[in-house]
Amino acid sequence: MAGISQSYLSMIERGQRAVTKRDLLENIANALRVSPMELAGKPYPATDNSSRAVSASMDALNDTLLAWRVGEIPEDVPARPWEAVKADLDTVNHRLRPDADYEGQVALLPGLIRELLALSVGRTREVGLVGLISAYKATAYLCHDVGVTGLPALAAEHMRDAAQALDDTGWIAYAAYQRAQLLGGVNRQRQYRLATDVAEIEQARVETRGLAHLTAALSAAVQGDAELAETHLGEADDLADRIEPDVSPWMQTNFGRTNVRIWRVGIGVELGYGAKAAEIADRWRPTGVSRSRQAAFWLDVSRALTTDRNQRHRSLGALLTAEKLAPQKTRTNAFAREIVSGAIGHAQRDAGGRELRGLAYRMGVQAG
Repeated sequence: MAGISQSYLSMIERGQRAVTKRDLLENIANALRVSPMELAGKPYPATDNSSRAVSASMDALNDTLLAWRVGEIPEDVPARPWEAVKADLDTVNHRLRPDADYEGQVALLPGLIRELLALSVGRTREVGLVGLISAYKATAYLCHDVGVTGLPALAAEHMRDAAQALDDTGWIAYAAYQRAQLLGGVNRQRQYRLATDVAEIEQARVETRGLAHLTAALSAAVQGDAELAETHLGEADDLADRIEPDVSPWMQTNFGRTNVRIWRVGIGVELGYGAKAAEIADRWRPTGVSRSRQAAFWLDVSRALTTDRNQRHRSLGALLTAEKLAPQKTRTNAFAREIVSGAIGHAQRDAGGRELRGLAYRMGVQAG
């Protein structure tokens, strides 16, 4: 049912083969009738103070999402002026999210969302609603990365409601894109359809349409359609050429030529171009994008390198680079944990082995 042999499945179960591609993870999950997130074991047990703080504060974020919808005003919200609320929103958007600082985000977001709900009426209605879109976006991806099921979809619904309240096609398209991107491994065919629908909305911003093409390319790649994936990557390239500067600052999307190149590496891994994707790292480094996006690049490079047993040390080096850039993002990445779990049994007592065991310890991955 998963499209692999029984012997290969046994090697995966024994930790002798790492699951480093989305299609394999999703095919096994579908065969077992569980979500990929559940199969990956998320949310992972907290292994450090930051992880424990995120876990402890997640209930407050859950309560905020469940208790209030757009248009409902929470009781007992501090009467802070918009400028003070905007300062916290800027902290989330310009520092905490770009650095993948989950602890900082989960500490601010519950109260910030309640204040933005209160500000989304009257004179501050428009800035409050736009602020809600970005706050719900941060919440959705935080919960997705940590592995809290249900909350990403709920946050995406709240984004849609805020966009519809603005009655603006551009914002509605942006919220629709986020829904498609967050759908992920649940249903790749549906994700592709939703993404292509957004990409065809002419009134949408260039960044939104470009990101939609990237999501469509990834979805096509996971489904094994290299030609279709390349078509959408080409469309994204064309749209990125319209962006000046290279990395768009709008809504912290990072969209531009550099980001398209980062996506190409990840999509190449999904298509089985491991060695080719890894070659990019030999001659190019992503700059100008957030630390979170740079970490995503190195995570994909590590996935590409791990397909070659002779490149395990380089694969570990790429993981360590990703961890240095965005520790919490790297330690909660399912593929990074798979790579470490698969490699730990082969580690020798040399410098590389010590580094690997240190990374395994910080991730909470059990050494053999």
